[in-house]
Amino acid sequence: MNLQQMGNFGAKKQITIGRNDPCWCKSGRKYKQCHMAMDEKIKRIQDSGHIVPDHSIIKTPDQIAGIRQSAKINIAVLDYVAEHIKEGITTLQIDQWVYDLTTKMGGIPAPLNYQGYPKSVCTSINDQVCHGIPDEKVVLKEGDIINVDCSTILNGYFSDSSRMFCIGEVSPEKKRLVEVTKECCDIGLKEVKPWGFLGDMGQAVHDHAYANGYTVVREIGGHGVGLEFHEDPWVSYNSKRGQEMLMVPGMMFTIEPMVNMGKVDIFIDEANGWTAYTEDGLPSAQWEYMVLVTEDGAEVISY
Repeated sequence: MNLQQMGNFGAKKQITIGRNDPCWCKSGRKYKQCHMAMDEKIKRIQDSGHIVPDHSIIKTPDQIAGIRQSAKINIAVLDYVAEHIKEGITTLQIDQWVYDLTTKMGGIPAPLNYQGYPKSVCTSINDQVCHGIPDEKVVLKEGDIINVDCSTILNGYFSDSSRMFCIGEVSPEKKRLVEVTKECCDIGLKEVKPWGFLGDMGQAVHDHAYANGYTVVREIGGHGVGLEFHEDPWVSYNSKRGQEMLMVPGMMFTIEPMVNMGKVDIFIDEANGWTAYTEDGLPSAQWEYMVLVTEDGAEVISY
């Protein structure tokens, strides 16, 4: 008996695969012993009207192993930043740290020259929502909050995560924003489970931010990652439970809500075409976890 296996369960050209043929994931196992049951379940859920992932989104064991190695560099670089960042450091120095350590460990900084981006890392301070460009004229000062967003390529595999840092003594208001934003990621992570939906995670993140008096940026969200810097699916944190894409084992994406102290509105710096700012000038914070959906929950791959 042959089953129809479709690369995205409908929209692409059908590919037939037999029960006893090698599985599409290249595990070396027969299809019936590997992904056949999962594919059948995904197809049933798609037939009920939900968005489902195609096979290009589901990482194979070999791919996951390669991505883990990339993530080791990404984590090490952010650990180094955490140990050395302080008042008086320029964001260009942070960029140099990231470039030097990433390349020393055999990796490539993924942001460098990505669609014209000029640096190896994003450094977003205070009211900068994301994509702040390192600059020798930008000196960290007491009271700043900064997001350092690091992404690494190793042997063609991508990893991506970011952390917030408080420089010296920051105001209670800024400290609370940073803490609640991390709580949003942690709460969202608990909702990452196979056979749930991205909207389950998105609503949990959204509700916690708004319960604390904050807003969550709508225009910029998370993304799939691993084989490319940015892959499907796009991940919203203004979504509803039971909606958005089905989560299945092997999916990998980022949880990275951008949480504003004030209003939700943002704008892009016209001069550089990259840096996003809050419209009202109030601070914004972001943490980013790169997560893998497992058979029984989720695993943080990079943080």
